[in-house]
Amino acid sequence: MQESDSSSKRFIRLRASAPRLRAFAQAALPIAIGVIITLLVLGLWNLVNPAPQPLSQKELDKRIAQVMASATPPPALAARVYAQIQPSLVQVETKILSTDGKEEGGRGAGVIIDENAQILTSLHVVRDALEIHVLFMDGTRSTAQIVTTQPENDIALLKADQPPSQFVPAVMGNPNALNIGDDVFAVGSPFGLTGSESAGIVSGLNRIYHPNKDLRLEKMIQFDAAVNPGNSGGPLVNRYGEVVGIVTGLLNPTDQNFFVGIGFAVPIDAAAASAGPNPF
Repeated sequence: MQESDSSSKRFIRLRASAPRLRAFAQAALPIAIGVIITLLVLGLWNLVNPAPQPLSQKELDKRIAQVMASATPPPALAARVYAQIQPSLVQVETKILSTDGKEEGGRGAGVIIDENAQILTSLHVVRDALEIHVLFMDGTRSTAQIVTTQPENDIALLKADQPPSQFVPAVMGNPNALNIGDDVFAVGSPFGLTGSESAGIVSGLNRIYHPNKDLRLEKMIQFDAAVNPGNSGGPLVNRYGEVVGIVTGLLNPTDQNFFVGIGFAVPIDAAAASAGPNPF
């Protein structure tokens, strides 16, 4: 009898809680449907867009090689140096009288060194010239006059009568910071080939150079960048595009005037002194 009463009570409690269960089921049904739909969508997405498979080492190396091959390499050092110094370069042309009284032409190079468009070149390029003409790299041509000279360093300072409206003075470097083995570049007009560049290294410092029996040049920079007639007066440039010297000549054990591997330049601090103290 007691067992029957207990069963009846449980039944009554279940009937009383049924409405609450139905309400809970009705409230939870949309959430369950949403979860099921989300799982189905994710499943379909993974089928359509499977996760990428890890690359093997061989595939990874191949892709790296493809990227490297398609990358644009930076310009070569010599190209960067030339781009910096080229706007400051000048070709120097002269008319002189030969020993037999005939008029002859000569060529050399120079470099603009200041905001007044003054030009450093080698004295032997313009010495005894009847006329001096300078050709700037923008195509401007002008007559020029000698402002001052440094015979002891084979240096002349020129001033163009009609410089271009726009010009770029070169950046001066520190020749005292040079070491044997440093990259250097000689820029000039060898054999009249305007705006030519050659590359080499510093092969000696504080050299003594005798271009002739009457002249002794001291503290020269020795270098092996190719120079020939027409390079004289042009800039010797370091790897940063800074002028560290003015090319003055070459050494050849024969009587031939062509390059055999040894060139000389006047350090720019000595050469620039012709423009006065602190010209820059």
